[in-house]
Amino acid sequence: MEEVRLSQSANSKKWKKWGPYLAERQWGTVREDYSAHGNAWTYINHDLARSYAYRWGEEGIGGFCDSDQVLCLAPAFWNGNDSILKERLFGLTNGEGNHGEDVKEVYFHLDSSPTHSYCKYLYKYPQAAFPYLDLLQQNRRDRQSPEYELLDTDLFQDNRYFDCYIEYAKADINDVLMQVTVHNRGPEPATIHVLPHLWFRNF
Repeated sequence: MEEVRLSQSANSKKWKKWGPYLAERQWGTVREDYSAHGNAWTYINHDLARSYAYRWGEEGIGGFCDSDQVLCLAPAFWNGNDSILKERLFGLTNGEGNHGEDVKEVYFHLDSSPTHSYCKYLYKYPQAAFPYLDLLQQNRRDRQSPEYELLDTDLFQDNRYFDCYIEYAKADINDVLMQVTVHNRGPEPATIHVLPHLWFRNF
């Protein structure tokens, strides 16, 4: 079937209209620089991102959208301990990290067919409160020092995290299905809220 979809998309690219085109990180990039002094890499950081309406793109965790990024789909998560919803990957801007801009998360792109008729993504979400401030403060190091990563914390001790599998499948060109499967890898029951999020990009 994938060969058929590819042949049908050779000229019109209709089976590629929808895909994993949603940015994982729109904050901290030159695409959203409206700073007064041209300081492009620090204008929007992760903390400001949840209160900012982007002009040139959107972001999400394992997201899916049309090729013009008009309609976006992605899940948001909440473990009951974080102060904010987990809607986007956390990281540092170019000036906040000792090795430049850097995402401080654990995630994997597992699968995608050539026409994106099937995609699979894995996000590992800690059960304890996410250490936003700790990651920011610990990475104020010189460039000769190693980066301080999420795995350097004790959040994944005793496997106290969730494996969040995000899958997309196309029943037809404009018929996209999303499935989110969450596994508690820890030794005890733990709470997680899964919020499918469908929105239009700001123009």
